[in-house]
Amino acid sequence: MKTLQVHLLGQPVGILEQTSSGRIEFRYADAWLQKEGAHPLSQSLPLEARVFDERECVGFFGGLLPEEHNREIIARNLGISARNDFGMLREIGGECAGAVSLIEVGAPEVPSAQDYHFITEDQLVALLDQLPQRPLLTGQDEVRLSLAGAQNKVALYKGERGFALPLHESPSTHIIKPEIERFQNLVENEAYCLQLANACGLPSARAEPAQFGSHRCLLVERYDRSLDADGTIMRLHQEDFCQALGISSRIKYQNEGGPGLADCFSLLRRAASSPGRDLIRLFNAVVFNYLIGNSDAHGKNFSLLYRAEGRRLLVELAPFYDFVSTASYPELSPKMAMKIGGQYLPDKLRANDWEKLWEAIGFSKKQAQKQTLQFTEVVATNSKNPESETEAGIGRLIQERMETLRKMLA
Repeated sequence: MKTLQVHLLGQPVGILEQTSSGRIEFRYADAWLQKEGAHPLSQSLPLEARVFDERECVGFFGGLLPEEHNREIIARNLGISARNDFGMLREIGGECAGAVSLIEVGAPEVPSAQDYHFITEDQLVALLDQLPQRPLLTGQDEVRLSLAGAQNKVALYKGERGFALPLHESPSTHIIKPEIERFQNLVENEAYCLQLANACGLPSARAEPAQFGSHRCLLVERYDRSLDADGTIMRLHQEDFCQALGISSRIKYQNEGGPGLADCFSLLRRAASSPGRDLIRLFNAVVFNYLIGNSDAHGKNFSLLYRAEGRRLLVELAPFYDFVSTASYPELSPKMAMKIGGQYLPDKLRANDWEKLWEAIGFSKKQAQKQTLQFTEVVATNSKNPESETEAGIGRLIQERMETLRKMLA
């Protein structure tokens, strides 16, 4: 049996095991279960003195790992099976989303001091050149980095001296996402949608376009990292909705068995410390995704964020991320990742689909109708005065869908 020690906020909280059959299991450490103020890794892994089998824990642990083509390349580079979650976490699970690190049992203790290797811009460009062949810098000495998702990206520390590689499980502060060649102006698209969301009162990840050599990139500030009083980088724990619901990343789309909007609202209603505020934000995000034409808003594109406030743990809807107008690219399917009412295609939505959604998520028709129309006006107002053709195209779609919603719900 192979084992990994699971750390949360730098503290050992349990053991992840791979059995002789190749399946994974998780159990909390007795010391963590007895610790005052201890909290679970995930909404799907309650603090209980028992073994969580693969069916119960793969949603959370598998959800820490990259997906699709990048996962295949990483597996080949590491000489392991692409479906071997344990083997991949052993190799790259040092710096993950949230505050989780996985370390081999018996390995040298992780240094408490944060360790970074600063690189020049030429070295950064060289790393970006290699990303298609070495996703997440796989094989880079002393770097064990994992990020979910299918798009190429890399996590680095950004300080006064520039960018640095996070060594020995040290926390990163920024994510760099190079533009995908076949999707023209994707960086400007995502940057604009995130900035527009913030302008409309939807707390979202701070991001801006950046150029590194020939690479047009989106530079994203990590919301799951913060600075303490002496400037030390602190991790904030987070998990996406698929992890919180115990659903594998492999079935993140609703029509494949992934969560629907009713599941997302139900999770937030029972988990959030201030559900009233967060439910409205999630509601507005659903409307926002419809207006900008983001059909790829699946369960891994929403997250819970955990903050300590004294002895109390606050659970809240994390800042939004991955707001992109997928409708700007005709080659992408218009089918929504989560249906509204009984409909997956936005152009076929009718008033009764919105009403079915409102009922399913526990909003009264009067409240939801008013909230939808008011927020639509906010988005339409803030999307005026575009600065580029990319922004103008998204703005035209917002205006068209706003008018459609007005007529539909009036």
